[in-house]
Amino acid sequence: MDEVNLEGVTKKLPLVPGINGKDEYFNSAVLVLLMLIDGQYHFVFEKRAALIRQAGEICFPGGKFDPKKDKNYQETAVRETEEELGITADRIKIIGPLDTVISTIGTTVDAFLGILDVESLENLSINIPEVERIFTVPVSHFEANEPDVYQVILEVHPSHLNQAGEEVVTFPAKELGLPERYHKQWGNVKSNIYVYKVNDVTIWGITARLIRDVVRKIKEI
Repeated sequence: MDEVNLEGVTKKLPLVPGINGKDEYFNSAVLVLLMLIDGQYHFVFEKRAALIRQAGEICFPGGKFDPKKDKNYQETAVRETEEELGITADRIKIIGPLDTVISTIGTTVDAFLGILDVESLENLSINIPEVERIFTVPVSHFEANEPDVYQVILEVHPSHLNQAGEEVVTFPAKELGLPERYHKQWGNVKSNIYVYKVNDVTIWGITARLIRDVVRKIKEI
């Protein structure tokens, strides 16, 4: 690389750092949706329908980024919210972005805080094949109740057993001449899982992490 190349590379550097390797993840976006009820903001939640991915779980509206439909992740969040709740974009006011979540299972979630401008949940026409039901919980509930914190253990496996019981090596560390500790699983890293219990439902994982993020911001005011 010469000075001309270096100058070219310099021009390619981002003004705001992104996420290295983001294109290798399942990229999605969600709308952390608020609704004003009797003078108090509530979070708006969905329970996923029984026949879709992560059936029965509690989440915010959102879904997979589609480069054919979306110019950016905010458009993904709004489009998915329109489809799932049966509303138009003019009923959604975007407040701003939240921090991107990088999950341990190969997913990135770009989240946005927004306000749902409807008088009642009855004004919505939810997409039944995707959404079993919607409900709200006052933000104040989460301000008053910290999430339970659990942990899972993460390990890196350079090989796995296929259905025939045969070992399939996906990372040939030994052949690559890497230290012996990489010839078998390594890591043993703990990752926090946040969980809120609200009445008869459990809100956990990325959804709980996003709630916790918003509540921490409120408490910093």
